[in-house]
Amino acid sequence: MTTYATTELNTDKRAFNFSAGPGAIPEDVIKNTQQDLWSLFGSGIGILEHSHRGKEFDRVLEEAEADCRRVGNIPDNYRVLFLQGGATTQCYQVPMAFLADGKTADYFGTGKWATDSMKEAGRYGKVHVAGSSEATAFDRIPDDADINYSDNPTYVHFTSNNTIMGTEWHRMPPTPPGDAWFVCDASSDIFSRPIDVTKYGFIYAGGQKNLGPAGTVLVIVRDDILEKQVRDLPWMLDYQLQAKKQSRYNTPPTFGIYLMGQVFKWIERQGDLVEIEKINQAKAKVLYDAIDSNDFYTPHARVGDRSLMNVTFKTPSEELDKKFVAEAEANGMANLKGHRSIGGMRASMYNAFPIAGAEALASFMDDFSKKNG
Repeated sequence: MTTYATTELNTDKRAFNFSAGPGAIPEDVIKNTQQDLWSLFGSGIGILEHSHRGKEFDRVLEEAEADCRRVGNIPDNYRVLFLQGGATTQCYQVPMAFLADGKTADYFGTGKWATDSMKEAGRYGKVHVAGSSEATAFDRIPDDADINYSDNPTYVHFTSNNTIMGTEWHRMPPTPPGDAWFVCDASSDIFSRPIDVTKYGFIYAGGQKNLGPAGTVLVIVRDDILEKQVRDLPWMLDYQLQAKKQSRYNTPPTFGIYLMGQVFKWIERQGDLVEIEKINQAKAKVLYDAIDSNDFYTPHARVGDRSLMNVTFKTPSEELDKKFVAEAEANGMANLKGHRSIGGMRASMYNAFPIAGAEALASFMDDFSKKNG
């Protein structure tokens, strides 16, 4: 018989996880999940093993949707869907469903994921760039004066937070012409602040940043938008069918839905999205103050467009950037290396990330600059 070594969990030491995704999960959610992996609702069977048609999962799904609606103040004329494939699938699924041949959709080019969405939309219809910050290395959100919509777009798509560049929309884009409706990729700042869902026709968000699990995607779509599908879609990509079947036309990502539901409950325990935003503002301020008070560090994002979720910056050289990342990790601060497209450092601080981590990094930044400046 083969025997395997087991590693006892070290419950005393957890690194500060600055990963851009999968990101930090609330610690009490992790602890609750440990129990529910063993036995969900006292059933003697864990969440990973329960049938997606059983009464236990019925409860998980119902609670997840109800909690999501309360957290986001989602009106009754919007569907809440829990789908698979992450936000990258939505990049093509949205235009596949709603952008007819020969019709135009407007997109904002504010970073990699935004431009990736444009490329996918080009498979199905015309793409008009309503605004872009590519000329300045995506260091900002386009000013209203630089935004130019097409004459009759089907929809207008924007990415609310750009994880790689560290920029974020702190306002809605200008109202588009005609009957166009907003589509928002809110993957990296969903429920990090209050959101007026009624201003959108369609919102999607990959789960691995503020909602918990990688692979599961949250979709919030207005009822009348569902009726605008222009193609006969494969079953798994048919929003109308998924809405009719309550996100489980087939076996859905049961654990992902469960974990999202637990995170929604955690958000409610913090108060509401107003309180969540205050906490996120406080965390971000700690790091931006550390950057702005020290000429040693150079921020990437324009001040007015800085993200509350992803703080991007550099030291005076690539060699010092590498040293910074290595020494920070040795001091319990993990995953600070910036994306390869811009280099430097990226400190991602999603909802569950503790302010103590921001304070620890700011202290380290001060010490590092004194030793290497």
